[in-house]
Amino acid sequence: MSRKNSKDIKTAGAYIVLQMLLLIYSLCGICSKLAGQSEIFSLPFFFFYGLIFLNMGIYAVLWQQILKRVPLVTAYANRAVTVIWGLIWGLLIFDERITIQKIVGAAIIVTGIMIVVKSDGR
Repeated sequence: MSRKNSKDIKTAGAYIVLQMLLLIYSLCGICSKLAGQSEIFSLPFFFFYGLIFLNMGIYAVLWQQILKRVPLVTAYANRAVTVIWGLIWGLLIFDERITIQKIVGAAIIVTGIMIVVKSDGR
């Protein structure tokens, strides 16, 4: 395998890990909503907020590792993909509707990410 192919594979792997990390990050929104729906200071309330702290701790450590492998501007641009995960989680967990306006908004976000990532590759 050539050096260029090896580097491309490592880069692709870093982007896959980045997307998985952002999926993990998006779970904080679920925990926040579930905590907000719980009675204040109840066991579920503390459980879901505890999950948020655990999730954010894991995210913080892994985010630093991603930044070693992916340019900062690209990593931050990809954080916007959590909006799409929010739509998916809303539909699957909270039975929220996905409207055409939400789809258009998500498409704009994905387009913006692609533009930033493509320009970063120059």
